[in-house]
Amino acid sequence: MVAEHNPDYILEIGSLGKRFGDKTVFSDVSLRVRAGEVCSIIGPSGTGKSTFLRCINQLETPDSGNMWVAGQYIEAGMHLSGSDLIQLRRNVGMVFQSFNLFPNMSVLQNVVFPQQKVLSRSAEESRDKAMDLLGKVGLADRAEAKPMQLSGGQQQRVAIARALALEPKIMLFDEPTSALDPEVGLDILNIMRDLAKSGMTMLVVTHEMAFARDVGDHLVVMGDGGILEEGDPDQIMSHPSKERTRRFLRAVLGR
Repeated sequence: MVAEHNPDYILEIGSLGKRFGDKTVFSDVSLRVRAGEVCSIIGPSGTGKSTFLRCINQLETPDSGNMWVAGQYIEAGMHLSGSDLIQLRRNVGMVFQSFNLFPNMSVLQNVVFPQQKVLSRSAEESRDKAMDLLGKVGLADRAEAKPMQLSGGQQQRVAIARALALEPKIMLFDEPTSALDPEVGLDILNIMRDLAKSGMTMLVVTHEMAFARDVGDHLVVMGDGGILEEGDPDQIMSHPSKERTRRFLRAVLGR
């Protein structure tokens, strides 16, 4: 458990656990992330990586443990609502595997709406911010299109712009390239690399081992109901200490 907040870390997680019915997804997960750090999370499918991210931003409620998220305290069983939930949504942006755009809204409206809803920004300010972000992800010319008129890679770029529009302190990425073909996925990874260079704090669940090794400052390997090992990405990928990690890396790296 995290006894008290350490301001050296933007995210502190203590002994977090999550169950679905009688199935324990993970237990006793503890992690610290500094501001500006990129933390890559890897591991076999079904080990709770996505659920772990969803617990951080309260899309799932943890069953045990506690955490400090950008200065906000959350503990097991706590259901945030009202201003507390708005504060968390402002501080923690999330990009999903499946884009999750509003299909009845234009690209521009998808990026404008959360600003007005969460930040109470004016229509003009929200639009200016949205167009600036759409320009940065290369989609300013598709502002009036509907999501169904875009490719998967374009939809994911809109999703990133939408999350960034709230100016979060932490960005969570849940397998952002898994639904995309490899070439399109590289475009998304390049946007994420630029975000990392800008100093954005990021937690990235990924099977992109090159990204995890080259861009990540910190590597977490999840498996067997918790964290198998964590630390320097190059060290873990070159010389993993756990046999379970070695088996996983052999499977994904082919060696």
